[in-house]
Amino acid sequence: MGSIRQKHPLPDWRNLGIIFRVALGANLFSLGVALVGANSMQSWITHVLENSAWVELMLLINLLLLAILRDLLWRCPPRLAQAIVLLLVAASAALLHDSMYFLALTESTNIWRPCLMAVAVAACIIFYFELRAEALSPRLEEARLSALNARIRPHFFFNALNTVLALIRSDPRGAENALENLSELFRALLKTPRELVPLSEEIALGRRYLEIEKLRLGKRLRVFWEVDALPTDTRVPPLILQPLLENAVYHGVEPSDEGGEIRTRISLSGDFFQLEITNSIVRSERKPAGNHMALDNIRQRLALYYDMEARLERHESNDRYRVRIILPRRASNLSLPG
Repeated sequence: MGSIRQKHPLPDWRNLGIIFRVALGANLFSLGVALVGANSMQSWITHVLENSAWVELMLLINLLLLAILRDLLWRCPPRLAQAIVLLLVAASAALLHDSMYFLALTESTNIWRPCLMAVAVAACIIFYFELRAEALSPRLEEARLSALNARIRPHFFFNALNTVLALIRSDPRGAENALENLSELFRALLKTPRELVPLSEEIALGRRYLEIEKLRLGKRLRVFWEVDALPTDTRVPPLILQPLLENAVYHGVEPSDEGGEIRTRISLSGDFFQLEITNSIVRSERKPAGNHMALDNIRQRLALYYDMEARLERHESNDRYRVRIILPRRASNLSLPG
């Protein structure tokens, strides 16, 4: 199971996190087998080097096959799919052993030993992913996501309501627009976070949030958007952009008497796209302490949706603070099971 979007106990063999875990498990097993069969450090190193070529070839062949057959395996009943994986591993181990024997790379004629070892390792890995799938059951992860999504600073809502109250008499139309924007933010918070949402919705939500803050901060808040032409079916986790904008306002604009600027850039590069938010840095005693709660929140949600395929980077220079999120482009609306 690579992320909460997974419905099958077999993992997503195309996910970088899954590939890393499988490779790590197989190589650790290989190191352990070499250690058991060695009687000295030099002997252990020799065993490791002898086994490494076979192990890495097995990993390459089987991960490639499983990546190709992923969708077909997911359509099979779980136990049948797991049995197919074990048969593929056994067959590839037998063919690889025969090939190495034919090329005189091994003198062993015992084909059962490598097959049984390969199947044992594969069974352990499958069992690990099944346990992980149960531990990260969709309903548990949905509850965890709901809690993470709810962690938007409450001070913003109080400030927004006070702004609306101040506008009711002087600018009724502005107060009405602010309430409409605020209702959209509430609606986004109340949504069940089981599905990826269109990137266009996240951008619209971010704009609504900044419009509310603009009413309160006025000219102190300077906003710039750079959004490249993106496929309309691009989807992202809900509430991935607004907390970063809120963080930028809270830490980079609000504490300064002169205000500050926030630049948001969204661009596409191949199968990945990035969201980058840059804000000015406040050098003031009024600057709130940065506890990175919003960033930790987003990192956890990215891990739940994408495992290791997404990453969050932050960089601070003399006068700018930059946060960049790099995501794989998701066109289909994969979701949690009901």
